[in-house]
Amino acid sequence: MQMLLITPTRQEVGLTSVSLGVVRALQRQGLRVGFVKPVAQDYTDNDRSQLFAKRICQIDSPAALTTKEVMTRVTADQNDELLEDIVSLCMQAGTDESGLRVDVLVVEGLHLDASHPFTARLNADIARSLHADMILVASSELSGSINEVKVAASELRQEGCTIAGVIFNKACAEFDEEKARSELDIPVWGVVRFKPELLAPRTLDVARHLDAEIINKGEISRRRMRETVVAGRSVAEVIERLQPGALIISSGDRDDIMLATALAASNGVQLAGLLLTHDSVADKRVFNLTRKAFETGLPVLRVDTDSFHTALNVSRLPSAVPADDHERMNSVIDTIAEQLSVEALNASVRMPATTHLSPPAFRYQLIQKARAAKKRIVLPEGDEPRTVRAAVICQEKGIAQCVLLGKREAIEAVAAAQGVTLPPALEILDPDAIREDYVAPMVELRKSKGLTAGQARDQLSDTVVLGTMMLATDRVDGLVSGAVHTTANTVRPALQLIKTAPGQSIVSSVFFMLMPDQVLVYGDCAINPSPSATELADIALQSADSARAFGVEPKVAMISYSTGQSGAGAEVEKVREATTLAKSRRPDLLIDGPLQYDAASVKDVAAQKAPNSPVAGQATVFVFPDLNTGNTTYKAVQRSANVVSVGPMLQGLRKPVNDLSRGALVDDIVFTIALTAIQADAMRA
Repeated sequence: MQMLLITPTRQEVGLTSVSLGVVRALQRQGLRVGFVKPVAQDYTDNDRSQLFAKRICQIDSPAALTTKEVMTRVTADQNDELLEDIVSLCMQAGTDESGLRVDVLVVEGLHLDASHPFTARLNADIARSLHADMILVASSELSGSINEVKVAASELRQEGCTIAGVIFNKACAEFDEEKARSELDIPVWGVVRFKPELLAPRTLDVARHLDAEIINKGEISRRRMRETVVAGRSVAEVIERLQPGALIISSGDRDDIMLATALAASNGVQLAGLLLTHDSVADKRVFNLTRKAFETGLPVLRVDTDSFHTALNVSRLPSAVPADDHERMNSVIDTIAEQLSVEALNASVRMPATTHLSPPAFRYQLIQKARAAKKRIVLPEGDEPRTVRAAVICQEKGIAQCVLLGKREAIEAVAAAQGVTLPPALEILDPDAIREDYVAPMVELRKSKGLTAGQARDQLSDTVVLGTMMLATDRVDGLVSGAVHTTANTVRPALQLIKTAPGQSIVSSVFFMLMPDQVLVYGDCAINPSPSATELADIALQSADSARAFGVEPKVAMISYSTGQSGAGAEVEKVREATTLAKSRRPDLLIDGPLQYDAASVKDVAAQKAPNSPVAGQATVFVFPDLNTGNTTYKAVQRSANVVSVGPMLQGLRKPVNDLSRGALVDDIVFTIALTAIQADAMRA
C-alpha cells in the first residue's frame, strides 16, 4: 500500500479540497483508494474532511484525533505516543469495508496554524513515520508561490521526507505553469485554475450566517449567491443588476424594489434571493400582488440590521464549503481532479497489476470515450432549462457536439435566466427552418404504412420525431430526449423510423448502477412489461454486450424468486428457459439462473444456495424477469442506498436513442449524452 501525505506550504491553500481531489483522480484510474484525516481541525463535532470523504467519495475513515488531544500530547512531550496513534489510524484506514487492503491511502495533513506552531513539524513527523510520499499544496493566487515551494521542499528534505509532487491551487490566469515546471525539481501534479463560481454559497448559507428570518423559503437550499446588489438607488438603476445569482438587499419599505424583483423572478431569472433589512417588510398589498412570483422559488429573508451593515456581514461569510453542501463540494473535487496531470500522477503512484471499475473510474472512462468518439447528438427538447445547461457542459468539455432543436431567442432567454453562456460552437437549429428537409425522407421510410406528405409534416411538428428523422438520415449520430416527454414519446418514433438492429428482436434498456465500490448493470427496468423467455434471453445478451462496451466484465444473473432447482412455477420456468437459450446462443458468456438477488450478489449466500455457480455471489449484470420487478428494484436501490444510476440506455436499435427520466438532473443528462456518443461509436465500428 502506497501512502500519500497531502500537506500545505502556507495557510488557506484549500487543503481539504485538494486532498479529496487527489482521491477522486486516483479513483478514476481504477485504484482502490483510502482516505484519512488523522487530526481534526474543524473545532466542531464532525470533521468536514471525513464527512465529505464518506458522502461524496464513498470512503469510510476512522474518527480523527481532536486538536485538544494532540495539544495535550505535545505539551506533555508524548510525541512518540501521538505518532503511534496516528499511524494506527492510518493502518485502519488502509483497509476497506470488505477487508481488502487499498492500493493508495491519501492522508490529509494538518492545516498550518499560527496559534499551533507544532502543525508543520507534525506533518513532517507523520510523513517519516508512515514512509509516505508528500504532495505539497501551494496557493498560486499569491506571488512568490514557486519560491515558497522551493523553500518548503528543501526544508522537508533536510528532515528526511520524500517529496513526490506539488499542486498549485487557486491559480490566477497570469500564473505561468511552464515556468513552475522548469524551475522546480519536483513533479508538478497540476495547476488548479481559480473558478469564482465554486465559491458561490447557497442562499441557505447566507440565511444561517445572518441568522435571518425566512419569510419565503422557495429554493433556499438550491439557489446560489454570486453577487450582492444593495438597492440604494432608483429601481431603474437596479434593473440591470437583476441577474442570475444576485442577492438583492433592500429595505422592506422599498415597494418598487419588491415589484422589480418579483417581475424578474416571474420572467425566469434565477435570483439568489431578496434580503429585506431594517427589520421591515413590504406592504401586505404589495406582498399579495407579488406572491405568484415568489412561488417560482425566490427565497425572501429578513434581518434587523440596516442595508450597509447587512451587506458587510454578507461579505464576511466564510469561504469554506459547509458540511451539508455536497453539491458544491462535489463540483470543487471534480474541478481539481480534472486539472491534475494523469501523467504525473501515474508516474508517481505505483499502479497495481489489476484495477477495478469503481464508479469514479466508470464516469471518467465514460467522458474520455465520449470525447474520443466526437459524435453529434441531437436534443429535441432544446429550450428545456436542464437540457440547455447539459448541452453547454458537453460542448465546453468536448463530450459531444450537441444540437439543440428550438427557437434561438427562446433558448438564449432560458440560458440568460440561468446565468449560462452559450458557447459559439453550440448548434441551435430552428425546427421550422429544417422541417421541410425531412418530409420526403419520412414519406419514403413509412411508405408501407401509406404516410402522406401532409401527415409527415404534421408528425414532424413534434421535435422528437424531427430529431429521430435527423438520426435516420445520418445528419446526427444519436438522440437524447425525455426530460419533458414520456418514454413512449421518445421510443415510438425510434421504433417506427430507426427500427431494431440486424439480429435483434426487441428493444430493451439497462441502467448502470454506481454502487459504492463497483458498477452493476440492471436490465430491463424501463421498456418491456412482461418479456417472453426468448425476449428475456435477448435482453440478457444485449445487457451483457452493453456492460462489456462500457468496461464492466459481464457475469450475468437471471433473477427470479427462486434459486436453481429449489422452486417451480411459470415465472421460474420462464427464467430457466431464458437462461438455457442465452447460454446456447452465447457460450462465451458467464450466465446463470434462476438466481435470487441475494444469491447473485452476496458471496456468503451464494456459497449456500448455489455453490457451483460461476456467477452467484459475483454477478455484475442483473436481468430481471419483468418490468415490475426491474423498475421497483432499481428505484429501491437508487433511493434507499443513495446510489447514482445512469440511464436508461436503450439497446437493440440500429442507431442510439436514449430516454431520460423526467426528474433527470443536469448531470444525468450529461452522462446520457456521453453514453449515446459511445454507443454511436460502437455501432459504427
